[in-house]
Amino acid sequence: QVQLVESGGGLVQAGGSLRLSCANSGSVVGIKTMGWYRQATGKQRELVASITRGGDTNYLESVKGRFTISRDSVKNRMYLQMNSLKPEDTAVYYCNANYFLNRDYWGQGTQVTVSS
Repeated sequence: QVQLVESGGGLVQAGGSLRLSCANSGSVVGIKTMGWYRQATGKQRELVASITRGGDTNYLESVKGRFTISRDSVKNRMYLQMNSLKPEDTAVYYCNANYFLNRDYWGQGTQVTVSS
């Protein structure tokens, strides 16, 4: 069974960097898309970045040039490198994996707080 666990969140000053990691205990063979979502207080959940099985990436406009999504199929991990962080990036970040046959899995979330 697929289980996703996020790590790497924390408190960082504006302009700093964090790297989030998502460990997948299940198989990566059937994954269509993996992504990072976030939900800030008072706002709806939004897709931050995604990566397809073929390696195509997509980013939320406000994070383009600052965030980079990547994956390591050998280690069954996905990463989100976040640079030049801003206070508006503060949110709970969630790992998502979407498999073929409409199977969807979520991690528990990790808090990212960016201070001024």
